[in-house]
Amino acid sequence: MAGEFTVQTQSIVNVQITSSISDFPSEKRFQKDLTIGQLKSKLEVIVGSAAPAMELQLFSRDNQLIVVMSDDSALLGSYPVEDGMRIHVIDRDPSVSVGEYTDVSKVEKFELSTDDYAKRADTVREFKKKHKMGQFREITPEEQEREAAEKKQKEEEEEKKAQSIKVGERCEVNNPKLPPVKRGLVMYVGKTDFQAGYWVGVKYDEPVGKNDGSVKGKRYFECEPKYGGFTKPEYITTGDFPEEDLDMDLDEM
Repeated sequence: MAGEFTVQTQSIVNVQITSSISDFPSEKRFQKDLTIGQLKSKLEVIVGSAAPAMELQLFSRDNQLIVVMSDDSALLGSYPVEDGMRIHVIDRDPSVSVGEYTDVSKVEKFELSTDDYAKRADTVREFKKKHKMGQFREITPEEQEREAAEKKQKEEEEEKKAQSIKVGERCEVNNPKLPPVKRGLVMYVGKTDFQAGYWVGVKYDEPVGKNDGSVKGKRYFECEPKYGGFTKPEYITTGDFPEEDLDMDLDEM
């Protein structure tokens, strides 16, 4: 039956994924030439349900049920799926209950009061205190002076880097702690109210950000939700970075 369908629109669709057994939605991109069976296999690692137990329901942007995608051999693109719609996964496995993977109230917890923790001699805190580590480390005047000089140098380097970045420039953001490398447009450079130091506001080419250009109620620039983000100047490289081809490998999600 899959051979009866052809994809006539864009080859990739961006949809919301929700599940009957989880309270946490996610946003994913899929190739439209995936079969529903292949899509279910990819959804296994996202929602935690087994593919054979899945029923996929397609909802419109205004949350109206459009169709149940029940034919595993049909292409995703053969259904009227568009960006911004929602695919709801219903787990038909009778042994799985709603909220089974997200209800932390079912997890037995060990609790220890602050006073009881302080009285124990076998804790990490006591070990650090005994060996003068971390917050208990004794700092000599020379060390204090060196740390202050290093902090000042870092602040000066950050300011210099920030001054070299201009609003309106194309850029790549490469933070080793937050892969992958992302591309976008510089929208803001300067200090902020949410954290000390210099920050660069970026409007990403794809919805990989955390905000819409505002943080804690203060707006720094305008963009669509999830397309905005802030990063430190050291992770920014400006240059002629065109928007990347949105085509992707079938094994990517």
